[in-house]
Amino acid sequence: MKKLILFLTAAVVFTSCNKDKYTISGTAKGIENGKTIIVETQDANGMGMIAVDTVKVENEKFEIEGKATEPIFHTLQVEGVQGKVPFILENGDISVVIDKDSIQKSKVSGTYNNDEYVKFNEEIKVVQKKLMDFQTNNMQAMNTAQQNKDTVVINNLMQQFSKLQEEVAVSSKAKYIKYAETHPKSLISALILQGMANDPSADLKKTESIYNTFDESLKNTKPGKEIKTKLDQMKSPTTGAAAPAVGDAK
Repeated sequence: MKKLILFLTAAVVFTSCNKDKYTISGTAKGIENGKTIIVETQDANGMGMIAVDTVKVENEKFEIEGKATEPIFHTLQVEGVQGKVPFILENGDISVVIDKDSIQKSKVSGTYNNDEYVKFNEEIKVVQKKLMDFQTNNMQAMNTAQQNKDTVVINNLMQQFSKLQEEVAVSSKAKYIKYAETHPKSLISALILQGMANDPSADLKKTESIYNTFDESLKNTKPGKEIKTKLDQMKSPTTGAAAPAVGDAK
């Protein structure tokens, strides 16, 4: 019995330790030994990417460990491979399977925010499929019309495309809001609400209502704090020109 208790205690301690750091376990099939994989994030100005860690591929595998203060978007750049693998760096066990021939097909899983990011993207693809299908189905017709300078066909296709864009934009916005309302712990929710807070046409009461449902851990992230600051600014009365004192007017 004592051995069982000691074992369970050790397991709890081990699990707790794992929550305080991240481990990125990667598979890089077809990537040669010695090739560098760079972990990147946006610089302080949000104008470019900076390297925060590097690792060498060994036997088509790599592993990176560290500590994250909060979940933040990062990318993996593989030496000699075009494109980057986006993921959310957060404490926990993150699994990455890199597809060097089609980097967009690489897979990231293992932690809450990364799993949510994958699911969210899949759901958005469904919403936007109609637009993508229209582009695919009418690409040849548009190219032919442009070659023949057939403005009637070009304008007709552009009008149809514009109408679809509006429909997809409305559907996407509804999807974003619904997601933020139902995922109070997801970094994606904070990023969605951050966009709403920076949109002058957005409903302030709606934005604040969603923010108030967020878990404290999400409110304490960088985007969570920026949302709070923006909401406070939007609620503050604007200061106009000072009225003249009584008796000054002549």
